[in-house]
Amino acid sequence: IIYLKKIFVCILLGHTTGPRLNNDKIYTFTYSTEVLIDRVKGSPQDSVGYRILSGVDVNLVWRNPNNDDDQLIQVTVRDVTVENVNQRQPEKNIFKGKNTEKIIGKENLAALQRPIVLHCIRGKVKNFYSYQNEPAVIQNLKRGLASLFQLQMNSGAVSEVDVSGKCNVTYQARQNQVTKIKALSTCKIEKTGFNSHNQILDVSAKATSATVYVLEDSFIKNVWAEENHIFTLNSRRRTNAKIVSKQKLELKSTKAGPRVMAGKQAASIIKAMGSDYVAVSLVADPVQTECNNCPSLSEYWQTIRKDLEPEHLSKAAGPRSFLSFIQKLRKASKEEILQVLRSESNSVLPQMVDAVTSAQTPAALEAMLEFLDFKNESSSMLQERFLYACGFASHPNELLLRSLINRFQGQIGNGEIRETVVIIIGALIRKLCDRGSCKLPAVMEAKKLILGGLSKAENENDIKMYLLTLKNALLPEAIPLLLKYAESGEGPISNIAASALQRYNISFINSEVKKTMNRIYHQNHKIHEKTVRTTAASIIFSSNPSYMEVKNLLLSIGELPLEMNKYMLSLVQDILNFEMPTSKIIRKVLKDMFVHNYDRLSKTGSSSAFSGFLTRGPDASSTYSLDILYSGSGILRRSNMNLFLFNKKAQLHASQVVIEAQGLESIIAASTDEGEEDLESFAGMSAIILDVQLRPVTFFKGYGDLMSKMFSATGDPISVVKGLVLLTDYSQVIQLQSGLKCSTEFQGGLAIDISGGMEFSLWYRESKTNVKNRGSLVVAGNIIVDSSFVKAGMETTFELETTLDFISTVQFSQYPFLVCIQMDKIETPFRQYVTKYESLPSGKRYLSRKGKVELLAGSEYPLHQENSNMCRKVFSDHSDSSDSWF
Repeated sequence: IIYLKKIFVCILLGHTTGPRLNNDKIYTFTYSTEVLIDRVKGSPQDSVGYRILSGVDVNLVWRNPNNDDDQLIQVTVRDVTVENVNQRQPEKNIFKGKNTEKIIGKENLAALQRPIVLHCIRGKVKNFYSYQNEPAVIQNLKRGLASLFQLQMNSGAVSEVDVSGKCNVTYQARQNQVTKIKALSTCKIEKTGFNSHNQILDVSAKATSATVYVLEDSFIKNVWAEENHIFTLNSRRRTNAKIVSKQKLELKSTKAGPRVMAGKQAASIIKAMGSDYVAVSLVADPVQTECNNCPSLSEYWQTIRKDLEPEHLSKAAGPRSFLSFIQKLRKASKEEILQVLRSESNSVLPQMVDAVTSAQTPAALEAMLEFLDFKNESSSMLQERFLYACGFASHPNELLLRSLINRFQGQIGNGEIRETVVIIIGALIRKLCDRGSCKLPAVMEAKKLILGGLSKAENENDIKMYLLTLKNALLPEAIPLLLKYAESGEGPISNIAASALQRYNISFINSEVKKTMNRIYHQNHKIHEKTVRTTAASIIFSSNPSYMEVKNLLLSIGELPLEMNKYMLSLVQDILNFEMPTSKIIRKVLKDMFVHNYDRLSKTGSSSAFSGFLTRGPDASSTYSLDILYSGSGILRRSNMNLFLFNKKAQLHASQVVIEAQGLESIIAASTDEGEEDLESFAGMSAIILDVQLRPVTFFKGYGDLMSKMFSATGDPISVVKGLVLLTDYSQVIQLQSGLKCSTEFQGGLAIDISGGMEFSLWYRESKTNVKNRGSLVVAGNIIVDSSFVKAGMETTFELETTLDFISTVQFSQYPFLVCIQMDKIETPFRQYVTKYESLPSGKRYLSRKGKVELLAGSEYPLHQENSNMCRKVFSDHSDSSDSWF
């Protein structure tokens, strides 16, 4: 009866027996584990890494008398050596002349060679017994070896625990061979790390694992395991890294061994083997790495300080030192950070604030909040740099948002800083919600703060402040409020609300939003400024408009103010030329000759809308758009320059610089356009950087301020934003199935300086706007496998320095006035390097470094032919003009 029961259980479970050892035998294996690091398409001969070789003795300690598949197996490592994975000349071999004890260390080697005991039931390791208090690195190497003894003899998918964590595993069995495929993406293990907020700036990771077993006499004869990890920078896939981890276990012989111990329970056998054995998890332990003889934070700061001086930021050394300083800051305490902050002078302090904030550790945040006194108006520049760095945070958390909420609700000495705090709160809300953290208490409180604040706001400045915050937050529940202010608000308020709606994903632009935009554009309820109406038109065009919506927009051309006519014509032509989604329905509407006629489509003017590609590539592309809207008197009303990055999965609004002017017609005794008769003289600039709306900058406000600025103007541009931004921030620790750990980090640092100016000459009846975008970019990927006794790694970097100028020149001495738009990129140095290394704690080191330097040609980006013709005329007239401006 008992025999029949066993047969019935086997039928239900399938062939679930695991490998079985013969009694009183020692199985002698050779074992090797190696790791290789290289670029994805690098040759194996050029990779760096190391190989650990040893003998392994395996014997059966105990077998359950009632279950042959319930076994205690002892595994002992011996004869350990460490060597290169590739043959090298003696002078490049860091292991030459070093015995194993000197490489690994006497204590580590002794721990590695102490036996471990595996409690296996039907091929699965149920308990892993090892000596207490062994170094985590050594314990993990043993776990990597022990995990090779875990397998099942039948095909099927299971979830099992090994050194990699709890993973989904698929077994494929045939004859005397079993293949185990581990889905590494499913492994549940304690992980530390983070990635970038936007997918374009992030890193893609792909991992595979396969182990092949060859069996003989119901036990393991050979095992080959290989694990591959590939990391690729999404924006430039040629910046990549590959880690290959291999294990090989080969049976060499069997010989007589110790007798099997008698007993009924595994626990009693373990106890009889000695008190040194304790049950520990088969899942790898975290490993803390220590840096010996490393400089302190203060000492390191002195070595890179000169690179962060303001005049050096446009060079690649600036962001390069910025990234390395962040690495040091992430390991520093609050006290160490405060010591460096308090010892520094004003010139580099703003850059230090950028770095400390970008470190995004609790210690760094606490240090910044203690260092900055928000009650003090004199330190407003540092406060602003801190806030913008918070807005650009690659992986913000609830603690950061909570800290800004507390600051906003507390006393702030500078009104502009108060506005910036709440605007950045909006950016953090969006980033946290994008990560699925919209229900966090701090996020819920921040939403209530903003929506409630806007509902209660009566002061125009407060209303604009909360609208700008919503422009960052993009809350679905805020759309009704934005619609209300877009339609019924006065000029600037209506403009901000409409531009906020323009940033929402098309899925949120429902019928109610489109109805409101149509009412604004066609002025069904009230007269609106041209800037608001053209924004409404852009929203309609970009949100799957109906046939009648497009037809009504096109029919309005010819009935609009002169320059708005020209702008709308240019916008439609841009949609058609750039093959935007709406182009199909526009072409359909244009088949109607009542719409498509010479009188309607031949309107003259200088306003324009144009889009084009900056770069096009297989990994990512970038586009630019330039929208220029003038008043009927020829004075700039709005210029809008946008840069977008996108790939197949995501889009990033890299930058937007909007210069707006109004109420300037009285200066040249010109008439104003409809709906703009009572506008106060004003000019200002607004910027979006990396999807974050910044606080707008005012050039002048009011006629008196205008006259003062005009006669005291130096011609120097006004800075909109300057600083260092952590663009890409990816960090993961990969647990390899050999027991080793791989640290993977990709960081991108951007130094930006965006400035803009507006010059005005009454004598020559000419105006000029200039937006200068200067920046340097460094991206570095670091892959390190550190076993504490030997380290191998690779650093892959690229860097560039570039300037992009947008210049608009208007001559309004005649009508139609002459407008020349230029968009120039100067020559760009581009450098890329790959550094590979192996090193021992003693200081012996192998280093290989390869690089490539090239100069990317400058260019003037093409706009429409009409613009080219005007530029020729403008610059031919300039030869007779004076260079003095006032």
